[in-house]
Amino acid sequence: LSRWPCRLPSPRGPVPPTHCAPRWGATLSLTAQGGPKPQNAVTVAVSSRALFRMDEEQRIYTEQGVEQYVRYQLEHENEPFGPGPAFPFVKALEAVNRRLRELYPDSEELFDIVLVTNNHAQVGVRLINSINHYDLFIERFCMTGGNSPICYLKAYHTNLYLSADAEKVQEAIDEGIAAATIFSPSRDVTVSQSQLRVAFDGDAVLFSDESERIVKAHGLDRFFEHEKAHENKPLAQGPLKGFLEALGRLQKKFYAKGLRLECPIRTYLVTARSAASSGARALKTLRSWGLETDEALFLAGAPKGPLLEKIRPHIFFDDQMFHVAGAQEMGTVAAHVPYGVAQAPRRTSPPKQAPPAQ
Repeated sequence: LSRWPCRLPSPRGPVPPTHCAPRWGATLSLTAQGGPKPQNAVTVAVSSRALFRMDEEQRIYTEQGVEQYVRYQLEHENEPFGPGPAFPFVKALEAVNRRLRELYPDSEELFDIVLVTNNHAQVGVRLINSINHYDLFIERFCMTGGNSPICYLKAYHTNLYLSADAEKVQEAIDEGIAAATIFSPSRDVTVSQSQLRVAFDGDAVLFSDESERIVKAHGLDRFFEHEKAHENKPLAQGPLKGFLEALGRLQKKFYAKGLRLECPIRTYLVTARSAASSGARALKTLRSWGLETDEALFLAGAPKGPLLEKIRPHIFFDDQMFHVAGAQEMGTVAAHVPYGVAQAPRRTSPPKQAPPAQ
């Protein structure tokens, strides 16, 4: 990993233009953005406001504008940011990397963490200082000086994108990239320092929203009939199926060393489905993909928060804000996946200019 250079623009120099090509192709240079990712790496892109707390900086930008915002950042560049909602997740990814390096010293099949932000390059020094302060291993940056960074995610071969900016996340989902808006929990809960725990909802997260559409259009009774009739027909994949697949690939490296029971990655399916009436299709779908989760929790419509409080995942993905809010209340870092029929109608007015610290 040490040979992946950080090609951050000079923090005191001019902000380079970052015009994204409307179509993906040779117009986007990988080497210009920090080189191609190592073969088989699992790339997790995080925004600056997901990784760090930047509430005061965001307030200054909103109330006083970009010039005062940049000036404030320069004046405080030796003060590290506080940890943000994605911070424990990133630390857990790095803990897994350390275990993988112990077992496979020459392998590049690791988590590759990239800081992707539309922040200005002048803020780069404070971000670097914060990363060094917390002893994080993040060498690859993408800083776009006010422009949207979303079009660079494919160039980084991103497996997961986390941001505090819902509009950016929606852009990424629309581009076919696994993405979620991450939220801070309402209270602090201690999470595991030795095991990465990731919890997924099923429908519209791991799976498509096919079944949710049946519920919305025809009600629960018709949904139960539909799932029974299609029990042996796999659901189509949802936006985070690929990330579960990537986690499973890394888990198998530990299994190959006889460490299944001591694996530092643990995955959970936490779904509102009923096990008796609709659980079989979910499990058979995962099986058809050659995937599994370590635990499967079918709640039959009960709140997810209390169980998540016991699991204490580093992150929980759900497509419904109701469940995200319930998880937050119980101290879980939750992330909203804006995909499927459960989402609010899109607004038709042009979006506002994105802030520089997304």
